[in-house]
Amino acid sequence: MNERTSSVAANNGPLAIICGGGSLPFTVADAAQRQGRRVVLFALRGWADASRVAGYPHHWVAITRIGQFRRLANAEGCRDVVMIGTAGRPPLRDFLFDLYTLSLVPRLVSLFRGGDDHLLSGVARLFEERGFRLLGAHEVAPEILVPEGLIAGRTPTERERSDIARGLALLRATGPFDVGQAAVLADNHVWAVEGAEGTDAMLARVADMRRSGRIRAPAGAGVLVKAPKPRQERRIDLPSIGPTTIEGAAQAGLAGIAVVAGSAIVADAGRITIVADRAKVFVVGVPADEPKS
Repeated sequence: MNERTSSVAANNGPLAIICGGGSLPFTVADAAQRQGRRVVLFALRGWADASRVAGYPHHWVAITRIGQFRRLANAEGCRDVVMIGTAGRPPLRDFLFDLYTLSLVPRLVSLFRGGDDHLLSGVARLFEERGFRLLGAHEVAPEILVPEGLIAGRTPTERERSDIARGLALLRATGPFDVGQAAVLADNHVWAVEGAEGTDAMLARVADMRRSGRIRAPAGAGVLVKAPKPRQERRIDLPSIGPTTIEGAAQAGLAGIAVVAGSAIVADAGRITIVADRAKVFVVGVPADEPKS
């Protein structure tokens, strides 16, 4: 545990978790509670799982109501904030702002004129300028980070290791352009690169290409590679995998998944091995500079 993580763990003040979809917000909340911290969920309408949110102290908030969040978080005594879970990026024209957020519209317009890194870094600054300390979910719950080594399934072959290394090199090259965090490769051939659609939709695209005959390789070929972008705002947007990722890889006919260890997070870690073994998909944590075999 590094010095920053130690100071996070030692802070017993209330923790605000801006809670999107998926299971990760609750994993982080449980980890914080085990450390003795009081947790308050700020659940995003339309995204957070209401049945699970109900088990924690919480408020329902809209993603465009910064003033509402600020008022409620201050009332709860929350200085530390974690943003975790899935949430879409709706068009700015669809936003319904509160009065406080209206004063930020020119700045928000500027943030939306760019990729996700530009937007998320700007959001982080907005929180910090208003007296909050934005933490990465992995700083509160380091156990959610992907470890190095084989996590589930069989050991990747030398050919698959070569595809993993090529995939990492590809993502390093595209990262400065703020493209996605994932790619699918087989036999040194790039099948897909993640764009705005996200990993699950990219895997569905690969599955569709198999069904249509555009990919002729047999099932059990190909690797999903995930890695953070070089200048990514890691407190908000680390790449993640979970059972749904494994199921998507299996439906796409892939052999396995490789993720950069220590720079990605895993949802429902307890189910990963079960789902991967059932789907016959390997999952491995690799160094950022995985060498070719």
